[in-house]
Amino acid sequence: MRVVKGGSREEWADYVAEMLIARLQVRPALRLCLPTGLTPVPIYERVAAAVAAGRASFRETEVFLLDEFGGVEPDDPGRCDQMLRRFLLANVNLPDARFHRFRLDGDIEAECRAYEQAIGAGCDLTLLGLGGNGHIGMNEPGALPDSLTRRVDLAPETTAASARYFAHDRLPTWGVTMGMATIMRSEEIWLLAAGARKAGIVQRTVREDVSPSLPASLLRSHPTTLLIVDDDAGREI
Repeated sequence: MRVVKGGSREEWADYVAEMLIARLQVRPALRLCLPTGLTPVPIYERVAAAVAAGRASFRETEVFLLDEFGGVEPDDPGRCDQMLRRFLLANVNLPDARFHRFRLDGDIEAECRAYEQAIGAGCDLTLLGLGGNGHIGMNEPGALPDSLTRRVDLAPETTAASARYFAHDRLPTWGVTMGMATIMRSEEIWLLAAGARKAGIVQRTVREDVSPSLPASLLRSHPTTLLIVDDDAGREI
């Protein structure tokens, strides 16, 4: 795992966005796994502006949603697919057929198997946020290195943290996620962290032993993982 410090929050967002724009320019048919949450929002805003300016295009890109909350109405603004649409996909030229997301109104195990099949040998580039307990996607502490796309129970702190996305108190207690092995099949992985509240978990991810108890630490065994932090998130390393 190589650590990159991207400066202030604004400089960090500029840096990551420009790297992603460059990947799209060189490789228009990029197979891209994207997360939701608040961390990538400023990055997505910059990428969408670049697409509007003609500097990049999603026309040939394939996007895979990293994870999804279960037990949430399909049109709930707090759903992961709805957030990704709102913050990025509605503002770029990605054909809808090239957006892979989870449909959780049927056989969930079959849906997860189909998702694994669609991903195949792996994504070209996977972007990840870093959860406060070290989760990536919805791979909570204890997630095994060989885990695949599956239904998972959310840690209580993850459920509590999801309240920022919902306008009601019916918070999700489960979800579906790409597994650790699924993520590790990616050609390249960028782990993103910004803000002072992420400093502690960034330090643990870099310094503690590699263990399923800290899922983000498992990324240290991937040959092309970048941990990209702003000044506040990286202040303890």
